[in-house]
Amino acid sequence: MSAAATARYHVTGMDCASCAAKIEGAARKVSGVSDVKVSIASQIMTLEVDDPAVRLPVVENAVTELGYQLDRLDGPKASGGEHDHDEDGDDDDDRIPDLSHVTPAYKRALWIVVLLNVGYGVAEIGGSFLAGSQALQADSLDFIGDGLISFLGLIAVGWGLAARARAALLQGIFLALLGFGVIGSTLYRVFVEHEPQTLLMAGFAIVAFVVNVLAALVLIPHRKGDANMRAVWLFSRNDAIGNLAVVVAAGLVWALNSPWPDLIVAFAVAGLFLQSAWSIIRDARSDLKTARGAA
Repeated sequence: MSAAATARYHVTGMDCASCAAKIEGAARKVSGVSDVKVSIASQIMTLEVDDPAVRLPVVENAVTELGYQLDRLDGPKASGGEHDHDEDGDDDDDRIPDLSHVTPAYKRALWIVVLLNVGYGVAEIGGSFLAGSQALQADSLDFIGDGLISFLGLIAVGWGLAARARAALLQGIFLALLGFGVIGSTLYRVFVEHEPQTLLMAGFAIVAFVVNVLAALVLIPHRKGDANMRAVWLFSRNDAIGNLAVVVAAGLVWALNSPWPDLIVAFAVAGLFLQSAWSIIRDARSDLKTARGAA
């Protein structure tokens, strides 16, 4: 049996903190993997594994079946090729990953998804003020957060680890401030009685659901295999659940003649968003320490 080793991969396709958690969970299920860490900030997976020649192909298969693309940073590529690197692997953090699988058409699809997410996120913020809905305001954060993470993944491909980490740290802080802003305005609504306009609230949430489905339809032609297509739908489904929760909240506001369903959904969605923002900040800080240690 080969000795334990550390392996590092660049992961393509992550757009939220829950993606990193899914990848970590899939890798941990592989026998012989003693530790695994996926950074949403740098989009790098690091794992400790026994008998890497045997275990790593299993890990690669488990992750790619979720719908992500892996590129080995410190050794042969997942597809079986080889990378040029120095003996110590010190240049791994600054090496541009092999993105031959990212075709121009796929890049265009990703840009469309970024524009859909950020564009509708901004529109939904406007809708939240028109409808007087805190739940809509919180739901808009999910669109903006997903769009900005995808945007960072597109523009930071050739950046070194430290640069990617700094950009992600600024992004995480920005998203956290948005989240705290929503929490603050929702707390204000707790003390200032205001019932949202349920028709507008439900209407914007239904459009949000449609936007998530459109984003999935844009990506699916560029995902090969049933497992990858299923992954796109799973990610979109998770976002759609939040949209439908706002629709349900609108119905409850109308039925109960009370703003509390709107406020409760707003707190729940904003809380989950803050958790994701903290994950980005935590990973970015960890990546900065790694980059400084390697300097």
